[in-house]
Amino acid sequence: MELSGFRNLFARFLRAKPTVDWSKIEPLPEGAIRPYKSLGTVSAKDIIAAQLRKLVVVKLNGGLGTSMGCKGPKSVISVRNDLTFLDLTMQQIQTLNKTYGVDVPLVLMNSFNTNEDTSKVLKKYSNVKVSVHTFSQSQYPRINRETLLPIVKSLDGDDNECWYPPGHGNFYEAFHNSGLLDKFIADGKEYCFLSNIDNMGATVDLSILNFVLNPQAEQEAPEFLMEVTDKTRADVKGGTLIQYEGRLMLLEIAQVPKDYVDEFKSISKFRIFNTNNLWAKLSAMKRVVTENKLEMEVIVNPKHLDRGLDVIQLETAAGAAIKSFRGAVGVNVPRSRFLPVKKTSDLLLLMSNLYDIDNGSLTLSHQRSFPTTPLVKLGSSFDKVKDYLGRFNGIPDLLELDHLTVSGDVWFGKDVSLKGTVIIIANHGDRIDIPPGSILENKIVSGNLRILEH
Repeated sequence: MELSGFRNLFARFLRAKPTVDWSKIEPLPEGAIRPYKSLGTVSAKDIIAAQLRKLVVVKLNGGLGTSMGCKGPKSVISVRNDLTFLDLTMQQIQTLNKTYGVDVPLVLMNSFNTNEDTSKVLKKYSNVKVSVHTFSQSQYPRINRETLLPIVKSLDGDDNECWYPPGHGNFYEAFHNSGLLDKFIADGKEYCFLSNIDNMGATVDLSILNFVLNPQAEQEAPEFLMEVTDKTRADVKGGTLIQYEGRLMLLEIAQVPKDYVDEFKSISKFRIFNTNNLWAKLSAMKRVVTENKLEMEVIVNPKHLDRGLDVIQLETAAGAAIKSFRGAVGVNVPRSRFLPVKKTSDLLLLMSNLYDIDNGSLTLSHQRSFPTTPLVKLGSSFDKVKDYLGRFNGIPDLLELDHLTVSGDVWFGKDVSLKGTVIIIANHGDRIDIPPGSILENKIVSGNLRILEH
């Protein structure tokens, strides 16, 4: 099964053009992206419960925390009050199940990198009222960039560096191959909600659930729904929806011809991007997998291995399946549905008083007078979670912050408050200690400031 999946992907890689034909991009048809506010809401508890009984929640849990200097799955990094991504997800689902008297299952798609560690961690949730299922995505061989041959010499070896998980687009086949797709269809489930486990904004949204299960008059239920949100300058690399050859298509930056990259990044032409919060009909998923109708664009991801070898990984993105489903739509959701943690600067925002936490859900504090999140750039000395935590004696008050840039050897005392635009730069060889209780509002701090115990 694995080999036929890889062979199929490799054949598509050999056939495919690496970029789109820019002249063939058409304007999005009317109704292709709906405003979130146009979706109806349901308040009757029994109707919500009946709809929740048709839902499966899936979290992508294949990533490691290596980019943030952590060992093991990213989902076990602490986000707030020592609670990890997995803890918060469990709390969200448990609260939903308790509130409505239902049993929405949680499914984790692991990779061979995270499978073992995740199964150990899951033991601590034995008393949590959530049905948890796990399965592993595929494991494909890395390919030598020069020869285009797999670098693995034997299928029996345990050299993990020769293998890779082929991106989250592999979800549909791996979910089907695991037997879980058939199990949930037999259990009467109809839709799954798929999202990245590090996106703290990806909670079950009852308005979207109602929209896919209860379409408005004369409309067919969409088999696939992608949550998109408005681009800001921080999101210029995010994939966007386009109309291409008569179908909705997800366009990723890797598929853009070099001459058009700036146009792709512009906020005026492509105003939205994919949050990777996806809703898909289970029966349709079974159809497209068994009939071999999934046509996701192949993403070529070059890597340089420690042993000095240049390889490529062939990957696909889950959102790219949008063109294989009938009646697919985008919904332009509020920014609060997209709170990913890719760097420690994202972690700083979520750990601060900018966000309130309630039963595993993080929401922007009502005390913040405007609904946008600050732009935070932390220098390389903050890259690893351990270093980042060591440099903050307490997480600063960020309620009135617009922009923070920190560079160099900078340390924060307790009860610091940052407001407006704050730039702190310690030049090479200098160190800056921000004193406990400092209030910095629209300030640039540079030079050398040491505070030592006397």
